[in-house]
Amino acid sequence: MAGAYASSVAMVIITMNLLIWFFIRRRLNRMAREEKVDAFDNDPLEDDFEKRTGPKRFLYSDLAIATDNFSDEKKLGEGGFGSVYKGFLKELKVEVAIKKVSKSSKQGRKEYISEVKIISQLRHRNLVQLIGWCHCGDELLLVYDIMLNGSLDTHLYSSNTILSWPLRHEIVLDLGSALVYLHRDWEQCVLHRDIKPSNIMLDASFHAKLGDFGLARLVDHGRAPYTTGLAGTPGYMDPECMVTGKTSAESDVYSFGVVLLEIACGKQPAVACEETKDVIHLVQWVWDSLGGGRILDAADVRLGTVFHDREMECVMVVGLWCAHPDLNLRPSIKQAVNVLRFEAPLPNLPAKMPVATFKPTSDSIISASQLSGGR
Repeated sequence: MAGAYASSVAMVIITMNLLIWFFIRRRLNRMAREEKVDAFDNDPLEDDFEKRTGPKRFLYSDLAIATDNFSDEKKLGEGGFGSVYKGFLKELKVEVAIKKVSKSSKQGRKEYISEVKIISQLRHRNLVQLIGWCHCGDELLLVYDIMLNGSLDTHLYSSNTILSWPLRHEIVLDLGSALVYLHRDWEQCVLHRDIKPSNIMLDASFHAKLGDFGLARLVDHGRAPYTTGLAGTPGYMDPECMVTGKTSAESDVYSFGVVLLEIACGKQPAVACEETKDVIHLVQWVWDSLGGGRILDAADVRLGTVFHDREMECVMVVGLWCAHPDLNLRPSIKQAVNVLRFEAPLPNLPAKMPVATFKPTSDSIISASQLSGGR
């Protein structure tokens, strides 16, 4: 009796193991098939991606292994686009950052395509390097060089350590260099359309690299501003672009100006006025300091007096110049960088911040009244 019972138990265990093995093998076979047949098959973009040199296509299974199946312990951050994980590619023997696009993101596929098509063609020391990409079923992933010091915003606002002025100044020049390449030096003008500290990454030596090209667009050099869907982040978006819906290189220059002021002042685009407690834009706040002859008082208080006065003034004045309400009075990115490098004189700005003179068109995305309210 006992022998028969033991035999029955053994048969059950063997059967269960066979079933487990069968289901595991079935799952692996399905994953292998999905590696070859996925949502992008029969898509003309598939051939376009494969023809590109540089970034390579990775298997989903390899990226899953690299991130311990996208475990929370490997997660570096997350946002509306999805999540970013730290991974190690055994084949290349290199640490990487892997962006996994959220399946629920309506813009996910569009931004993924834009990122692969645009950044895969770009090569510059101050751009985050795309190593590869993967699409398997409805999974969309991008593989980048890992930036060990994270994004600029974490050091300006969330870090326990203070980013020194020499590092900040180098970051300003690095970002300017990246934009000169995008706007002037590449075969087409690349409009980034979402320049902000969280998209500026810092490598192990705190060299800045601009990333996240999901909203980027390519236009011919010298082309007039064109109408597009509203894109970008409030606080960094050119007010005229918000009203007219027209994007141009000057829109990127505006965002660059706001970021320069953030780096110098250690404040976000919306600032609480100490006297009135009203919330005003950082550009207005710094311009008031300029008009009062005390622009250096707007420097990040955490720096104390440990900064180079001439460099600090230059960064803030150029920041205001780039964020001028009238896009026709903004510099090109090359002109701005020349001043930042002290290769050209500081511009003469009015003591009072000018009032924007653009007018909404009949097909404006938002009305001028929606931009008003407060200073």
